[in-house]
Amino acid sequence: MIPDCCSVCSFNSYPSRAPQIHPQLVPNMPKFLLRRYRSRSPCLLLACLVLACCAAPRQTAPKVAFDTIIEGGTVFDGSGAPGQRVDVGIAGQRVTALGDLRAAKADRRIDAAGKIVTPGFINVLSWADESLILDGRGLSDLHQGVTLEIFGEGWSQGPLTEAMKADARKAMTDENRYEIRWSSLDEYLRYLEGKGVSPNIASFVGAATIRINVLGQENRAPNSEELVRMQALVDTAMREGALGVGSSLIYAPGSFANTQELIALASVSGKYGGSYISHLRSEGGQFLEALDELIAITKAAGVHGEAYHLKAAGLANWPKMAKAIARITAERAEGLDISANMYTYTAGATGLDAAMPPWVQAGGFDAWRARLLDPVQRARVLREMQDPNAGFENLRLAAGSAENLLFLGFKQPALRGYIGKTLAEVSQLRGTSPENTVIDLVIEDGSRVETAYFLMSEANVKLGLQQDWIALGSDGAALAPEGNFLKSNPHPRSYGNFARFWQRYVVQQKLVSIESAVHRLTGLPAKNFKLTQRGCLSVGCFADVAVFVPEQIRENATFIKPHALSTGIAFVLVNGAIVIADGVHTGAKPGRVVRRGGQ
Repeated sequence: MIPDCCSVCSFNSYPSRAPQIHPQLVPNMPKFLLRRYRSRSPCLLLACLVLACCAAPRQTAPKVAFDTIIEGGTVFDGSGAPGQRVDVGIAGQRVTALGDLRAAKADRRIDAAGKIVTPGFINVLSWADESLILDGRGLSDLHQGVTLEIFGEGWSQGPLTEAMKADARKAMTDENRYEIRWSSLDEYLRYLEGKGVSPNIASFVGAATIRINVLGQENRAPNSEELVRMQALVDTAMREGALGVGSSLIYAPGSFANTQELIALASVSGKYGGSYISHLRSEGGQFLEALDELIAITKAAGVHGEAYHLKAAGLANWPKMAKAIARITAERAEGLDISANMYTYTAGATGLDAAMPPWVQAGGFDAWRARLLDPVQRARVLREMQDPNAGFENLRLAAGSAENLLFLGFKQPALRGYIGKTLAEVSQLRGTSPENTVIDLVIEDGSRVETAYFLMSEANVKLGLQQDWIALGSDGAALAPEGNFLKSNPHPRSYGNFARFWQRYVVQQKLVSIESAVHRLTGLPAKNFKLTQRGCLSVGCFADVAVFVPEQIRENATFIKPHALSTGIAFVLVNGAIVIADGVHTGAKPGRVVRRGGQ
């Protein structure tokens, strides 16, 4: 008879895979037998458990018990390996067993029959840093299986000076206003965790944030003393657990940084095993040259490098996507630690600042607006906005037509009637040229004006998604289809990026296999950014889990009606707590700060 303490194991099914058992669940098993078990058959485990039970005759070993068992599903563990039919046992925040757990006790059981069970997805490019302050549920991402939001592409929520806080308050709208109760990046992350969030959170430190901290909005290189101060700020952030340094090099003042400044900051990240991520200096006319800069910084700083939302913007530049992919592939073959991420749409979203030269934006928004109000400087801006050789990344020209710019959000209620209209339509309504309309809207709204730019080709999106070193990021916030969020239109990627990946490219077009799709949403970014015991579904990993049927995933958001949650994700767990159950948010907010290397 099998001793009662071994009742967790039944070997009448799953004959090809013995259960993985966390060492804490078999405290009496000699370590040398546990080590030998891991490479041998279920029969040896049975013998070991019998021995373990008999080794303590005066004590009755406790029965194995779990908080949650996910049973009957096909587990894809995030490594890229094929799925296997095993049950998942969760105790506390971690996965503690994999195998046949039908006889085990659990507080709750999730029936995953006919479904796949994966690690929760990692959104490597998230702008939920503000939206989670306003609503900690993060519904638009959570309903797509996202359990970790990574911030910090260019800008981060720390370190902040008092002047930076004042500028941030000035940029807030009345309906989306919040208190800034932190100064350092660590204080921000702890604040968000303490406030309560459903997903986990992590962040890079923004290169532009560091620059503003020391140089303000000035368009100049730092002197040696200022550069040392900038490096010290990066050092502090890295010791706090930042994932690395993130730059965004088409926007002022981040665009004012030269290559040597970026190497200096990224080198500090490298000392701690961090990364350097970048929105390249150009995704259009100088796309390949900008990629060369990323490669040079990665090599010089000795870091993992990643191109954020890799794309070739503008019809004339579409052929460069294949060349960029070939270049990254060649560098990887030579041993360089470099990768990229993408979103799954042919349109990007940013502000109207991406249609104007950087010099006019130097000094911050008030200085930018003042220059636009000056007739002489306005005339110069107009000329450069129409000149493809003006020497800056002009997304208005890259889009090819005013019909390819769609307005998403305005700060002033009087202008919100333009939301969902194209630049061509608004120009006609106002009786002004597209360039003059762009300038006038920035002046009148007192903001950069959120805008979608249709720039990319579907063929290039497909080409990028086929690369096994490309992860996914939404480049959007985590929203809810209610309340103040409805006062502006986001890019639909905030609600649909990951669902679109599954529905369109994995299921319908079979462009990516299920095991590769899971790996690139989980294990790949976890490895790249050194996220210990995240992005995996094996014994000892944190229990961030998604349960779903790939064929049932639906992207419901559109550019015209973007506030629509994706459907098809049945269950989501974060740190062992169920946050989505049968497609409905449970109210749980178990999200935690995730730091590089498990700090």
